[in-house]
Amino acid sequence: MSLMPVSEALDKLLKGVAPLEAETVPLEAANGRFLARPLASTRTQPPFAASAMDGYAIRRSDLTYGLTELDVIGEAPAGHGYSGQVGPGQAVRIFTGAPVPDGADTILIQENAERSDGRIKVLENPAKGAFVRAAGLDFSEGDILLNPPLKLDYRHLALAAAMNHAVLTVVKRPKVAILATGDELVRPGGRPGPDQIIASNHAGIAAMVEDCGGEPLDLGISPDEPKELAACVKRAITEEADILVTLGGASVGDHDLVQDVLGNEGMDLSFWRIAMRPGKPLMAGRLGKTKVLGLPGNPVSSLVCGLLFLKPLIAKMLGAPNGSATPKEAILAEAIGENDRRQDYVRAMLSEDADGRLIAAPFPKQDSSMLALLAKSGGLIVRPPFAPAEPAGAAVPVLVL
Repeated sequence: MSLMPVSEALDKLLKGVAPLEAETVPLEAANGRFLARPLASTRTQPPFAASAMDGYAIRRSDLTYGLTELDVIGEAPAGHGYSGQVGPGQAVRIFTGAPVPDGADTILIQENAERSDGRIKVLENPAKGAFVRAAGLDFSEGDILLNPPLKLDYRHLALAAAMNHAVLTVVKRPKVAILATGDELVRPGGRPGPDQIIASNHAGIAAMVEDCGGEPLDLGISPDEPKELAACVKRAITEEADILVTLGGASVGDHDLVQDVLGNEGMDLSFWRIAMRPGKPLMAGRLGKTKVLGLPGNPVSSLVCGLLFLKPLIAKMLGAPNGSATPKEAILAEAIGENDRRQDYVRAMLSEDADGRLIAAPFPKQDSSMLALLAKSGGLIVRPPFAPAEPAGAAVPVLVL
């Protein structure tokens, strides 16, 4: 099987993927979720003309005729409006958020009033309508204020609350089952044998799933034994995972059993082996309703492939826009050699020069096992197949991490 270009593989992976069904969640549980339906306000805000400041509700026309002292006839705290009428020469003590009483049209802020014996002296005339928030200043009943696709954050949730919504309709979070494979792996905190290493990919992929709005399901580590691998795959199906991510075991070695096991379970293979570095042994398919994404075992390969393929897949299931990573232009800090037939993703330090341009300095070593370099990297320089050597100062595309 020939190596598939990255763009073609991504198109095949996302083809036919639609947003998942909607579900209703409490407002308090909606942070970071994706809105599934347009949200209309159930009320007008503010529902009445309200005072924007502490002070006195007055008739501006009284001041037009030179009157500088007014009788205080009542009080209007927030939540308890004054029920009477403000007549000529009268004022009502008012507080922020309280309804402006009938007859009044202006707020005289308390700093510009001197009160004594039930009267106030006007120290500075306000403009007509000063500090009055008109009814509906923010929004009106029936206004559609939030529309999908939208990832809800603190601003949207505050607005939804003001619109009097206690529950929101959001897209179901994709459940992503994560299965690490290999006799050589031991979970973090364990005691590896002399020929074993600590598993790391699952932690990074699970965090990526959460960051993208998905729900990770840790299936643990399966040894290189077909029956145990098959049992883990069956669990993913039983748990109704939307995506099954396998880590390692999809290459061509005698102990790389994942593809065979998935095939025996009925997987329809879409593609395998991508013209990219790191991450050539990438696999994709479908097992019933579950999308399958087999990521390489090398940790950098696994995480880079997750960025390029898993993240857009989750985004499409959420109906989210711009799931695919979009490169920015950067200037090479040093020369870089020509590329071969595989699209290369080169780890690099990023900085800005005095002109605000993005500067990319590639690391001299790029081994796909070197997680420490990925953690230090600000981005990945994208080198298309057969890209020529570039000198320092050349512009290159970079995926910012």
